[in-house]
Amino acid sequence: MTVLDDIIVGVREDIETRKRTRSLADVRQAAADAPPVRPFPPESGFGLICEVKRSSPSKGALADIPDPAALAAAYASGGAAAVSVLTEQRRFGGSLADLDAVRAAVDVPVLRKDFMVDEYQFHEARAHGADIVLIIVAALDDAQLEDQLALSAALGMSALVETHTVEELERATEVGASLVGVNTRNLKDLSVDSSRFAQLAAHAPPGAVLVAESGVTGADTVAEYARAGAHLGLVGEALVTGGDPAAAVASFTAAGRAARP
Repeated sequence: MTVLDDIIVGVREDIETRKRTRSLADVRQAAADAPPVRPFPPESGFGLICEVKRSSPSKGALADIPDPAALAAAYASGGAAAVSVLTEQRRFGGSLADLDAVRAAVDVPVLRKDFMVDEYQFHEARAHGADIVLIIVAALDDAQLEDQLALSAALGMSALVETHTVEELERATEVGASLVGVNTRNLKDLSVDSSRFAQLAAHAPPGAVLVAESGVTGADTVAEYARAGAHLGLVGEALVTGGDPAAAVASFTAAGRAARP
C-alpha cells in the first residue's frame, strides 16, 4: 500500500470507533447547532493557512504543542488568513479536542485537516466548529469527490480540494472546485519538490483560488509560490519549529504579498 492508503485504513477504523460512542444522528444535530461558518477564502491579497501540527509521517515528531489555542492565537496575531488543525491522531498526533480549542481561541476561519472518507466526518467537522474541510482527490473516486464537495457546501463549509498531479487537477475542474490546493508532496513516497507548484498551477481550474501546500522552508519558498500564482500558502512545519510563530506568519505573508504578480 502507499502511505496514503495505509493512513486511510487507520482513519476508517477510528471513525467506526467514534460512531459507536456518538451516532450519525447525534453528530448531525450537533452540526446544525454549531456556531455560524466564518467565510473563506479572503477576497484579495496573499494569505497563510497556518497549521497546528505536532507530527507527520515523513518527519515524525515536530513540536509538542501543549496549548494549541495559544499557538493558534499567535498565528492570528501574526495575520494568519486561517488556522488549519490536524485532527488525525495516529500519524499526526491531532484530535477533535484540538479543533475545539482552536475554534474557541481565534476569530479567523478554521480548517479541519484530516483524511475525509465518510459522511460522518463532515457533520463531525461542522459540529466541532470547522469552517473549512480538506478533500483529497487522490483518496476518492469521481462520485465520492462530487458527493463530498456537495456535502461541504450543504453544511456551509468551504472545501479545500487538494491535488498532486495534472490528472487530479482535471478532476477538480470537472467537479467545479473553486478552492484548489496544489500539494508539492508526493503522497505515495512523501517526497517534496517545491518546483511542482509552478508546473501544476498552470493546469488549475480557471478562476480558482490556489493554495500552495508543503515544502515551505522560509519566506523565500512562500515568495516562489506566490510568483507562480498562489493566492494562499498552507504552512505547518516551518511555523511550529521556528520559535516565533507570530513573527514568522507576518514575515511569510509579507513575502507572499510582495511577490504576487
